Amino acid sequence: MTQPTILVTGGATRIGAAIVRGFGQAGWHTVIHYKSSADPAQALAATLPSAEIVQCDLSDGDAAEAMVEELADRLPDWRCLVNSASVFDYDGATKLDPATNQSAMQINATSPARMAQAYLRSATSAATRCVVKITDMKLANPNPDFFSYTMSKHALGSTIAMLAKHYAADASARIYGIAPGAILASHDQTEDETDVSHLLNLLGRKTGPEEIVQAAQFLVTGALKSGSTLYIDSG
Repeated sequence: MTQPTILVTGGATRIGAAIVRGFGQAGWHTVIHYKSSADPAQALAATLPSAEIVQCDLSDGDAAEAMVEELADRLPDWRCLVNSASVFDYDGATKLDPATNQSAMQINATSPARMAQAYLRSATSAATRCVVKITDMKLANPNPDFFSYTMSKHALGSTIAMLAKHYAADASARIYGIAPGAILASHDQTEDETDVSHLLNLLGRKTGPEEIVQAAQFLVTGALKSGSTLYIDSG
């Protein structure tokens, strides 16, 4: 394995797949994580010069950590881990649903934190090792819908600064966040509804998934201060 490697959780679909595509086309070996989207993962891998797929249910934190350690053992130039996988189920500000909350906190925050810790202690590369956490613009502009989801993204966002401070003396380690705004249709939205709602930002424009890819590609260069988050939300 001579190419730089990237693992993207939730890499078979949506924004995760866009990130996989962008790095694969740029010459990286891509590891596409999925939970149940085996067919899309295999189809995406088949379109790229160098790719593999790996299955793991991130509701099992031990399995998520073990997956990272196994990959670190055999990938000598593993340069980036992107925590993109997420669950997005509704509960509201007037009544938190315990099952929804437990699932969101585990999959969106706890397992990504454990994976980042495992990656930073076990992955080897002569280049910069970079963790990119996909959070949400709700960190800066919270609203009361999707209550547990938003809680989990705030929890995930808090790990960026903590890990960056811990690894401040390690010039080879970088921890970043990307906070997307409205990019793809979500939950029960139709495409017609996104054509209206996705323009409700300061620039009055739709934000594209390719902008998330470009942000991730910039971050892996290590040129930005560790602990930083880029908001990709058209203002």
